[in-house]
Amino acid sequence: MKNDFEPVVGRRFNFRTTLVPHWNGVVDCEVLAVEPNRRLAYSWNAAGEGESGLRTIVTWTLTPTQNGVLLRMEQSGFRPEDEGGYQGAQFGWQRFIANLENLLVGME
Repeated sequence: MKNDFEPVVGRRFNFRTTLVPHWNGVVDCEVLAVEPNRRLAYSWNAAGEGESGLRTIVTWTLTPTQNGVLLRMEQSGFRPEDEGGYQGAQFGWQRFIANLENLLVGME
């Protein structure tokens, strides 16, 4: 997704993609934590301007292992009324992680 991300706590940025029914294609975010080579966390607001909607936290964690590094991505804060957003995130993240894995395998 197009974005203007910078790894600075407090930095506000957006992810932008094609709009779809019931969503404008913009995710408003703010960097919440940066621990170089360890952890990155940011808010994820896909609600749209002034709308109630999906507001979660995305956290990426790197953990050294004997064979390399374990990458963990967690999106937390889903509410019962966020079922549609949860399903969309589940689909989207699976595609993104698969593409990331393919990219990393190609770098070996």
